[in-house]
Amino acid sequence: MREGRTSLLLSRLREGLGVGLAALAITLTAPAHADTLVDNIQGQTIGADGHVERFKAMLFDDAGVVKALIHDGEKTPKKGFQYRIDGKGRIMLPGLIDAHVHVMGTGFAALTLDLSDTKSLADALAKIAAYAKAHPDRPWLLGGGWNQERWNLGRFPTAAELDSVVSDRPVWLERADGHATWGNTAALKAGAVTAASVAPAGGEIIRLADGAPAGVLVDNARGLVDAKVPPPTPRDYDAAFALAQQNFYRRGLTAVADMGATMEDWQTFRRAGDANTLYVRIMVYGAGIDNTIRIGGPGPTPWLYADRLRLNGIKLLLDGALGSRGAWLKAPYHDRPDTRGLPNFTQTQLGNLMSRAAMDNYQIAVHAIGDEANAVLLGAMENLAQTYKGDRRWRIEHAQVIDPADWPIAERVAKSVGLIASMQPVHQTSDRLMAEARLGPERLSGAYAWASAKAHGAVLAFGSDTPVELPDPWTGFAAAISRIDENGQPTGGWQVQERVSRETALAGYTADAAYAGFAEKRFGRLAPGLRADFIFVDTDPMTASPEAIRKTKVLETWVGGGKVWDAAKPEGGAAGAEPVKK
Repeated sequence: MREGRTSLLLSRLREGLGVGLAALAITLTAPAHADTLVDNIQGQTIGADGHVERFKAMLFDDAGVVKALIHDGEKTPKKGFQYRIDGKGRIMLPGLIDAHVHVMGTGFAALTLDLSDTKSLADALAKIAAYAKAHPDRPWLLGGGWNQERWNLGRFPTAAELDSVVSDRPVWLERADGHATWGNTAALKAGAVTAASVAPAGGEIIRLADGAPAGVLVDNARGLVDAKVPPPTPRDYDAAFALAQQNFYRRGLTAVADMGATMEDWQTFRRAGDANTLYVRIMVYGAGIDNTIRIGGPGPTPWLYADRLRLNGIKLLLDGALGSRGAWLKAPYHDRPDTRGLPNFTQTQLGNLMSRAAMDNYQIAVHAIGDEANAVLLGAMENLAQTYKGDRRWRIEHAQVIDPADWPIAERVAKSVGLIASMQPVHQTSDRLMAEARLGPERLSGAYAWASAKAHGAVLAFGSDTPVELPDPWTGFAAAISRIDENGQPTGGWQVQERVSRETALAGYTADAAYAGFAEKRFGRLAPGLRADFIFVDTDPMTASPEAIRKTKVLETWVGGGKVWDAAKPEGGAAGAEPVKK
C-alpha cells in the first residue's frame, strides 16, 4: 500500500547505528570452477506441473545454475563434482519471493523511528519523546508504522498530541499503510497547511470541528508537507538498501518485486550491482509513467547482474487504503457514510496511462483496494485487451475487495492477456476487524478473496507490502492456509472459503511469484537451468501447523549457489563460506 515515500532527512545517518556498511556487505561465496553437490536433504519445490516435487540431492554448476535434481530411487552421483554440501537432513526449499515490497521504504524504515510495535497512543508518544531526546541534532524527526486501529483509538491522532512531546521541530510520521501521515504543528506550518488550505485531488486534510487541520494528511494531501522535507543523500540510500537486503535474506527471501521505484531507487540498485553487493533479485516497477520512462526509456530493461535486477514495468496507484478510508468503494463506508474513498483516476484516465505503458511493452501493475477501484481497473483491462494482445500478465496489486459480480470480468481478462492477483495474506489477519468496520457485513464475501481469484483464472503472487508489514513469508503462508491470526483468532478462521492449499501457498511465494514478474525461466523453482536459489529451514510447511509455520527459522539462504545468510553466524559469518570439500 505504500505508494510514494516521504522524503527523509537522514543527516549523520550512520552515527549511532552500531552497524557500518562494511559489516553489512556480505561477499558471496566465490564460485568453484566445478560442480557442487548438495545431498542429505529433504528437498521440496514446485515442479513443472505445478505440484510439489520432492528430491534428495541437487547438483549446481560454478555459475550457480541447477544442473540436476536427484529423486528417491535414483542414485546420488559419487563423482563428477568438486564440492559437496552436507544438508544434514534439513528441509530445502526454493528461495522465497515477496511479490510486493517497497525496498527502499523498508530500508529507510529501519533507519528512522519505527512505531509499528506500539500498542497505544501513549506508547507511541513515549517512544517519540525518547527518539527526539536521542537525536537532538536532527532538524526533522521522521518515521512511521503507526496505526490508530491497532491502538483502539477510534480516530486519527492529532498534531496537539504530538506537540505535547515534541514542539521545537517538525515531526512527520507515516501511517503503517503509507497512505496517511501524522505531523505536529511545526510540520504543518512548514507545509503551510492551515484552515484555509484546500486538499489536492485524491487527498484529504483531516480537520478539527473548527476547520483547522487536525494533524493527519491523507494520500495526495501529504505532498503539501512532503515537499518541505530535505531529501536523503545517495549515501543514505545505500545504507538503507543494505539494511533492507539483509532483512530480506535472513527471512528466506531471495527475490522481491519492488513496487513504485524512483530513479533514485534504481540508481541505488545499480550502485550495489556495480559493487557486487546486490544479492537479492529485484523485479522493479517504476512509480508512474515518468519514473518508469526515466529508468527504462523505450521499454523494459534486460536482466542485469546475473539475473539480479530488471525493470519489468510500471506501478500505478488507483486508490488509497481501507485503514485511512482512501480505498474507493462502490457504496459509502459502513462506518463513515459521507465518503466512498479517494480515487486518483477516472477509468478513462487510468486507461490512457495503461495504454501508454502497454505501447512500450511495460508490464502494468495497478494498486486497487476498494471494490469500485477493482471494478474500474478490471473494466480498463478488458477494454485494453482488445488492442494489446498476447501474454501481458497485467497485475492487480492488493485486490483486497472485489465485488463478486465482477469476477466474470476478471476471468475474461485472465483468459485474454493473463491476470496476476498480487495479494498479501498477512493483510487479512492484520485488517480483519478494521475491514469489518469499514465494509459492514454485506461486502465481506469479496474481501481478501484469494481462493476466488484463483478460481477465476488469476495467478496468485503472494507478498507482504513491507514496510507496511514485516517481510515475513512464514506469517503470510500460515495466514493463507488458515485465515487465522497469530492469536488463533477467529476460531475456525475468517471467511474460510477463501483459504488456499499449502501447495498454492508455496507456489504463491515461489514459482507463481516468479511467473508474475516474467522470471519463471530464471528462478522461482529448483529445476535444471534455473538459478540455484535455495534455503534451509527447520520446519516443513507442507505438514506443520500454521502456528509452527509462523515460527519457522531460516537456517541458511543461498543465492545463485552462494551463501548470503547463516543463522549460526548472523553478524556476517556467512561471507565467503565454502562448501565442504569432497
